[in-house]
Amino acid sequence: MTRVHKSISYINSLNHSMITSIKYIDNLAHFRPNYSFIKYTGRDFYPEGILKIRDPEVLIYSSLLHSGLNNNNNHSKETTEKDRLNLPSVLVLDGCGISKAGDEAEVATFCAHVVELDLSHNQLQDWGEICTIVSNIPNLDFLNLSMNPLSGIELEPGLAEVFFRVRRLVLINTRVTWDTVHTLTRQTPELEELFLCLNEYDQVAESPVPCPSLRLLQITDNQLQEWDEVRKFGPMYPGLQNLVLSNNKLGSVEEDTPQDTLQRLFPNLRSINLNNSGLNRWEDIERLNFFPKLEEVRLMGLPLLQPYTNKERRSLTVAQLPSVSVLNGSVVTEGEREDAERFFIRHYLDLPEETLPHRYHVLVSKYGRLAPLAEVDLRPRYMATLEVRWGERTETLSLRLEQTVGELKKELRALVDLPANGMRLYYIARELGSALGPEEMKYGSRALHSYMIQDGDEILVVPKTKSRTISSTSLDS
Repeated sequence: MTRVHKSISYINSLNHSMITSIKYIDNLAHFRPNYSFIKYTGRDFYPEGILKIRDPEVLIYSSLLHSGLNNNNNHSKETTEKDRLNLPSVLVLDGCGISKAGDEAEVATFCAHVVELDLSHNQLQDWGEICTIVSNIPNLDFLNLSMNPLSGIELEPGLAEVFFRVRRLVLINTRVTWDTVHTLTRQTPELEELFLCLNEYDQVAESPVPCPSLRLLQITDNQLQEWDEVRKFGPMYPGLQNLVLSNNKLGSVEEDTPQDTLQRLFPNLRSINLNNSGLNRWEDIERLNFFPKLEEVRLMGLPLLQPYTNKERRSLTVAQLPSVSVLNGSVVTEGEREDAERFFIRHYLDLPEETLPHRYHVLVSKYGRLAPLAEVDLRPRYMATLEVRWGERTETLSLRLEQTVGELKKELRALVDLPANGMRLYYIARELGSALGPEEMKYGSRALHSYMIQDGDEILVVPKTKSRTISSTSLDS
């Protein structure tokens, strides 16, 4: 699994549960506001307020584990310099009520080896304090500021320079403005992954300065409805490979000249997630073919697909997207693609010529005009009309085939004037009777349908007092 996929999986879990670490163990109802960052990394809690789980390189702080943060009697006042410097590369301080940085020198001392920092669910609302923390962590690669109250608080361009090493930035549910987002992307020349979920965006403000390094943009659970807003991401992030737009009510993929425009706007896009969007036309799905490098698509929860069964949805979608190799997380095999394309042709067979999609004509040129598949019902028949013969008499009866031989004998008692235990039944297939001869129906518990009885077949009733051997001459009598 690539690092990008790991990051998407990681952040998806954050976004889904509104908890910003898969290692989250804190109870938000117990956070303490107005603490400094260094309060949690320095001598006031270390090492008692630390829990190490599985990976020795991951440190997680839980306020539940250190309820006596301000009680000097609950832990040692002194720690050795060796202990104080033993912070790992992954530091998770979510839900700790942090609102400021604290002493810069101590931040630098304790966080010299930190590479990934999770400050989600805190009370940070001053970019100056955030920049103080970031500027003193020289190896910072991943920063999670989700669920901090940053709405309407602008980041000064001069301060943003401290983010230049950050390659993965998470701003979920922070309500940061687009101006702040653009300030950050201008100052992060190596930024590869940006998470902007749950920020109530209904528009996208364009940036005059592109961010060519960005590979993954996740902007789920916002309020984007118009494709005119989404297309702005193309010039802003020309190197974009993964675009996650799920849970936006996007109504269409609309372009005047879709092939030329989409090729130009998104030349490197390999994956797009449109789950739970508002797409309701097959033309929108077909336009996805104009992304020149698109390989993976997610299209679950679309209004367009609701009338179909799961199998029909997948088949119709696979047939529309010949270059896509992964649909909704499942690999499309060559066999599946051929079956889907043939299904697609048959699906549109009875529609007027003028309503047929372009893809239909392409597939007909590949496979020809396919005839409808014959409908074969393999379920057992429930009734059959047979000739019942005994002695010199013959009667046509409609028999229930789910009944047993024993039940049939009881049904025939009055007709043939024999007790059920005083008769033998022989089944004669109309097509094969003369070749195979009669088959005695010996077993009272055997169902009639197991004999593969067809309309026009015959049942011969013979009293038990006669010989059990029935010759083929009996068929002609």
